[in-house]
Amino acid sequence: MFAAAFFIIRMFAITGFYHRYFSHKTFKTSRAAQFVFAVLGASSAQRGPLWWAAHHRHHHQHSDNAEDLHSPHHGGFWWSHAGWFTCDAGFSMDERRVRDWLKFPELKFINRFDSLIPVAAAVLIYLLGEALAVWAPGLGTNGLQLLVWGFFISTVCLFHATVSINSLSHVWGKRRFETDDDSRNNFWLALITLGEGWHNNHHRWPQSVRQGFRWYEIDITWYGLWALSKLGIVWDLNPIPAHIQKETRELDEQRRKRK
Repeated sequence: MFAAAFFIIRMFAITGFYHRYFSHKTFKTSRAAQFVFAVLGASSAQRGPLWWAAHHRHHHQHSDNAEDLHSPHHGGFWWSHAGWFTCDAGFSMDERRVRDWLKFPELKFINRFDSLIPVAAAVLIYLLGEALAVWAPGLGTNGLQLLVWGFFISTVCLFHATVSINSLSHVWGKRRFETDDDSRNNFWLALITLGEGWHNNHHRWPQSVRQGFRWYEIDITWYGLWALSKLGIVWDLNPIPAHIQKETRELDEQRRKRK
């Protein structure tokens, strides 16, 4: 239960904030909230928010061409899935792409010492497990068990789910829009990544806070951000423009008639 909850919370931090906020600025929030979700995102061991945003902005500029660092069409599946993450270019960060975030010293600190945050999370989870073993022995858990399941297995699953958008959603799925890349919409990836699997939609209009363009395209990240907006934690959520909604309906109708 803890492992699943920690997976979902950190996935939301990655999809809602690392991606839709730090990379694309599809909504606004307070400095305190951006700090909290930056820490949660960094606890997933996917590096800092500025590094993540810089690489993602580069990806959108060069999607699926030779300069795209994690395109499966140029490096193959395993390279796009994880190999790029370990190369020199993958470690580096072009600060010119994130000048808008460099004014926040706390974000620069998280980005500089990003590896300390998952270590701290692992220690805290271990201590929580040890405390539960004493205070609530009926739960049948302890520090080591909670560390293995709550942190390590949860983090590994989270990493592979996130990078599957690089390796799988540019190969498998349906293309609603004729974008300049090979992005795809994939229902199953959308489920495990809280909505990121509607990747062709996203590449058609990355400025939208929503990636599920139709009501039946499940986008849990959008639902979460909408809920946070009702609580006043986030605001000014960028909608899907009317012309994109119209284009979506027309393309779906054309596809329906061809069947």
